[in-house]
Amino acid sequence: MGKRGVERKLRKLSVRLRRLREELVVIEEQLAHLVDDVDQASVRALVAEDPAAAIEHRQAVGHSEAMADHRRHVVAEIHELEVRQDELLDELRLL
Repeated sequence: MGKRGVERKLRKLSVRLRRLREELVVIEEQLAHLVDDVDQASVRALVAEDPAAAIEHRQAVGHSEAMADHRRHVVAEIHELEVRQDELLDELRLL
């Protein structure tokens, strides 16, 4: 692949990395709120001894776990793109 092709790939990859990092910031903020919701729902479930409170707690846990899974996916994708970026930079140096 020529120098222009590598540079084009690096630009596209850089844009994708920036967007994923921005998304990660939002995900982490949302996850922090969801974890707080889980804590509050847990207390309510213990204190209220109400089936509705227990259901609310389970739902909060589910939302929090889903967001944590999404965060892991985004972090893994960022890592893969950073590795690919390093490979392209190495390739560019050899051209």
